[in-house]
Amino acid sequence: MTSPSFRNVALVAHVDHGKTTLVDAMLAATGVFQDHQARVDRVMDSDDQERERGITILAKAASVEWKGTRINLVDTPGHADFGGEVERALTLVDGVLLLVDAAEGPLPQTRYVLSKALARNLPAVVVINKVDRPDARSEDVLDEIYQLFFDLDAADHHIEFPVVSTIAREGRAVAGIGIPGPGDGLDALLDTVVASIPPAAGDPEAPVQALVTNLDASDYLGRLAIGRVAAGTLRRGDPVALCHADEDEPPIVRRLTQLMGFTGLDRVEVEERTAGDLFVVAGFPEVEIGDTLADADDPQPLPRLQVDEPVLRMTFGVNTSPLAGKDGSRLTSRQIRERLEREVRGNVSIRIGPTPSPEVIEVAGRGELQLAVLIEAMRREGFELQVSRPEVILRQIDGVPHEPVERAVVDVPNEHVGTVTQAVAPRKGRVTDLRPGDAGRTIVTLVAPARGLLGIRSLLLTATRGTALIHQHHDGWQPWAGDLPARSGGAIIADRSGVSTGFALENLQKRGELFIGPGEDVYEGMVIGEASRPEEMTANPTKAKELTNIRTHSHDDAVRLAPPREMTLELGIEWIADDELVEVTPQAIRVRKRHLTDSARKLARKR
Repeated sequence: MTSPSFRNVALVAHVDHGKTTLVDAMLAATGVFQDHQARVDRVMDSDDQERERGITILAKAASVEWKGTRINLVDTPGHADFGGEVERALTLVDGVLLLVDAAEGPLPQTRYVLSKALARNLPAVVVINKVDRPDARSEDVLDEIYQLFFDLDAADHHIEFPVVSTIAREGRAVAGIGIPGPGDGLDALLDTVVASIPPAAGDPEAPVQALVTNLDASDYLGRLAIGRVAAGTLRRGDPVALCHADEDEPPIVRRLTQLMGFTGLDRVEVEERTAGDLFVVAGFPEVEIGDTLADADDPQPLPRLQVDEPVLRMTFGVNTSPLAGKDGSRLTSRQIRERLEREVRGNVSIRIGPTPSPEVIEVAGRGELQLAVLIEAMRREGFELQVSRPEVILRQIDGVPHEPVERAVVDVPNEHVGTVTQAVAPRKGRVTDLRPGDAGRTIVTLVAPARGLLGIRSLLLTATRGTALIHQHHDGWQPWAGDLPARSGGAIIADRSGVSTGFALENLQKRGELFIGPGEDVYEGMVIGEASRPEEMTANPTKAKELTNIRTHSHDDAVRLAPPREMTLELGIEWIADDELVEVTPQAIRVRKRHLTDSARKLARKR
């Protein structure tokens, strides 16, 4: 049976192709925003980091009404690092809107998200966005989209997709290939969604089964379970059973007192949610992602969510530096562990595990960006911690260790193509495609071991003066490729605690590039710069100018310091070596040695 009164659809696309902007336009076109309301761009990107980075990190849902049909919209991330969010979102829907930039065409994450949609047998409506760009090439892009479907072995009924051209920023659309006129709204897109996305399937009279795909929290209601009703009808006041991952544990049976649905951007209380619809339930503080809300008399759990395994891991530990406790309010291993356990409950693509030290926790994820977002979120919550360099997770295939491989697509000005190829060659990478882009740019596709691409983003941004655009995604496994070259310069290490001085740093900057400026707190074992030679060196950054009665021209020259390299979180975890850590506090990002004293480092090297 199907329910013709609503549709469930996810918006999937490569990064920056306009998913969240199109959701804004659909909300406006269907009257969710009142005329007197203040409008916010990218209203679905509500998290601070989402707005700062300009990306979607968490999948979110909203609902609009169109000609008597309710359309539940799920906005998904474009970065493959947040693929767990995409996979969860696709369990909620019956079809997808595949957005593709009219100039850039399908890119790596387009392939990634489309492959996930096809694996779930979801039909697609292809939306060619930004057709008003001067360099738009809609017909060629449509041919590339067809080729992408062929490459992914799509079935015939998937390839017969409808096409809509849009200018999401202006809320205009037209069916087929073309440019929407001044008087066009989003009618063509919304009509196509209602006509092409199948109604939600499921028997509303069957015993209830509802899969929990996401979690949220409310100050008043506690933990909230978000998901989709697979069969039956969830009714307020009825008893329901919560089926856990542990099948040996009996289901928890409670009366359903809080049941909500999506209306616009809000969650509103409802009396029931039928098969195929999205729900929000409170009153089950024990609920986890993948659990099933089932019939109390005959609880039958649904198959649990299956997502791709993590490929990178790193350690999170208690901050043990001499400056620990000055900035943050959450400092203990118990607080860090509880926060990470809370993250795992809400993020199916993160894993945590033990280490030999009770104060250090191993955290595994999909990529550098995902782990950096988690660390940044903890930092903003008042945590102090120290993290290690990410390393790849190996997999044994036929008794041979295999490592993850990443495919990267780099969009650079033509004069920097050589820079890209020179950067990836020593990292065991190979260029698989060179395609001329637009406005004097070239699109370089390369494949390399995942560990070889650690740090490639900041390297290319520096080498191309910020003009490179790079996107990566997992591309399978290959036998271990051997050792890769490390960074070129050794660490400049402070040999004592104190406050850095301009006099000392002026002399040190001749030996390499500094990470700090004058007047900063330093401690023994803190890395204050990168030497121009591969050997490590210790130095005194706190040395002050000697005061004498002699006044000469050379003595009295003003101190001239080059601007220090700003050590951001992403740059720090990419730059450090295995014997170094990044110290993260609410106010500072510092690099340090695992062993702070010179004697301890010598002893560790002997071991």
